[in-house]
Amino acid sequence: MHKIQIKFRNWTLLLATLCVVSAGIILTSCEGKEEEDTKVVLYSFGPMPIARGAELKFIGMNLDKVTAVVLPDGINITSFTQKTSTLLTLTVPQEAIPGYVVLKTPDGDITTKTEIGFSEPISIAGFTPATVKAGDELTITGDYLNLVGEVILTDRVTVAEDDFTSHSRTEIKLVIPAEAQTGKIAVSNAAEEPIIVYSATSLTVKLPAFTTVAPNPVKAGTALTITGTDLDLVVTVTLGGNKVIAAADLVSQTATEIVLTVPEDTKDGKVIMTPASGVEVISADDLIMVVPTVSVTPVTLKNGQDITVTGTNLDLVDHVVFGGDKQGTIKDGGTATQILVTVPDDAVTGVVTFVTKAGKEVTGPNLTMIDPVFSSFTPTSAKANTNITITGTDLDLVTDVVFTGGLNGTIVSGTETSLTVTVPVGAKTGKITIVAMNKTEVESAIDFTILANLPTFDSYTEFRGEPGKILTINGTNLLLVKELTFPGNVPATAYGIKTDTKIEVYVPVNVPFGNGTISLLTYEGEEGLFPQIFFGGTYPVVDPALMITNYDDDFSQYGYWSGITETGNDPAYALDNNYMHGTTAAANGWFWIWGCNWVAFPSVTKADHYLKLDVNITRPFAPGTGSFTFKLSGTDIDIGHLGIENPDGSWSTTGWITVTIDLANYTALPDVIPSGGDWGITLWTGVDMDLTGLYVDNIRFEHK
Repeated sequence: MHKIQIKFRNWTLLLATLCVVSAGIILTSCEGKEEEDTKVVLYSFGPMPIARGAELKFIGMNLDKVTAVVLPDGINITSFTQKTSTLLTLTVPQEAIPGYVVLKTPDGDITTKTEIGFSEPISIAGFTPATVKAGDELTITGDYLNLVGEVILTDRVTVAEDDFTSHSRTEIKLVIPAEAQTGKIAVSNAAEEPIIVYSATSLTVKLPAFTTVAPNPVKAGTALTITGTDLDLVVTVTLGGNKVIAAADLVSQTATEIVLTVPEDTKDGKVIMTPASGVEVISADDLIMVVPTVSVTPVTLKNGQDITVTGTNLDLVDHVVFGGDKQGTIKDGGTATQILVTVPDDAVTGVVTFVTKAGKEVTGPNLTMIDPVFSSFTPTSAKANTNITITGTDLDLVTDVVFTGGLNGTIVSGTETSLTVTVPVGAKTGKITIVAMNKTEVESAIDFTILANLPTFDSYTEFRGEPGKILTINGTNLLLVKELTFPGNVPATAYGIKTDTKIEVYVPVNVPFGNGTISLLTYEGEEGLFPQIFFGGTYPVVDPALMITNYDDDFSQYGYWSGITETGNDPAYALDNNYMHGTTAAANGWFWIWGCNWVAFPSVTKADHYLKLDVNITRPFAPGTGSFTFKLSGTDIDIGHLGIENPDGSWSTTGWITVTIDLANYTALPDVIPSGGDWGITLWTGVDMDLTGLYVDNIRFEHK
């Protein structure tokens, strides 16, 4: 303020000097200035913001002419603490509010260009009571509480001004919300950039408390009673296994007692009560679930028979597990003291276990599964397609009769002591094995002799049977053969040379590819089997215009991509020119085998075309390895294991074969397959897969 006054005086002195020096020139101007200097001029006012009760100062010229100052809203002040030409001061009354200030002068009103603002020191003196329960009324005392727009409780729970039960400058009353937690409280003016004032001490908000949890142990499905205090605050009760019971599902609820029904699948664990605040109250002890007591008869029995289980709380049993981890069937009509359980056909000797809905296990006795007894068979020698009789005990348990050579006979009829079985074609001289329901095997004491006048097989000249080509069978007594039948029940229709030591037979073009056996029929009506051989081969490219890729083009030029394959042309492996082969010995995951989207491929109708590809798998893929998907113009079709599978579940080929895929079988494909989009082969495998033995060539369409 002192600086402003000095500046004003210096300005007056300068003006007077100018008037004296230039009296003749600017006399009229100085006279006009003198008239202006008689008017009231306001330069500034403050401080801003200002506290009510503090001194408000106005700086200007001729302020001693001010007759009144009007503060909002309509507060007329004529008594000043200081009044001079350059300074006017007054005490701000408590009832003043923000707004523009008006100075009353003889020359008219002067209104401030900015509003007066107030520094309002909201404060909390205290609150009562110090401990509250949801629904109680809380009183907050302090100053300037009339400016409070909301009260903030822990944890970020707010009560708006409209919800206060009482509101004044010195006091706020409000009802404690159910969500409030113990902690400090705060008041806020609720502005965009709020002023927040916190209490010095914490407000304690009551929580529900345990006194007892009974009964413990408790049986699932029965009532559990919780006693304590403030239990009416509880909105959920959580039991072991994360079983949450909402307040609406409780049997009853008061401030001192909760009764609920224990869910059937409840597990051992703490009891947790949660009020609306979300603060969990946890029991000191675990709630233990009751388990059944069991007694089992008989303990020696057959698969498919029933055991009788007696005891207590058997209605808690969810399932029963027998030896071999096989689950039995609990019969209807059981009670809490007795149930009947059927032993599964594939159970083996072992302990029986009872599992409750809560996942608790009760161990029963060791149960001995009765095995069939193989006493004898008659006759001890016979031809294929004739019947023999097997005698013994508990033969009703037998599901399969296996002859040497791994072929199953046909069980024509059977009792507990006798089985009539037809000898299969291809059976060899040796032991007979009976197989029980649970896969227990019992072998005959002596050999069964096959009576047959069949040729003797020595070898195949070719390493596989290629459709349309000769397969040579070498052996002795081959002139006994009258007919040969290939896999798929496809008869041979064309032969080459046929002697007593060699048969040349043309493999039918429609034989299913993969491993298979050739059956034979002699002129005497004897039937037999030649050993297994792989059938398959490649078919010529019928229409080069329908070629998708033969890998003879530049692999990179046309945008092909793959991280685990490459092109090659090793004559030892090549079918013709280039091929694609795998480079990764342990692929695991999802991969592109081959892909492209920069080329216009042939567009064909799916109903009239096959998809064909030539494949050579020199390193067998193990059973359980992944499968392939072909992408045609962005549409995926599952081509799995390419239709190739060996008896042990592995898949491989003996040289190149043509895999044929009928597009009409894939409903996801459009009727007309467009030429653009994404094309290629992908692989997904969850185990390591050696792709270094995978070769692919001549991916093409072919008209049916």
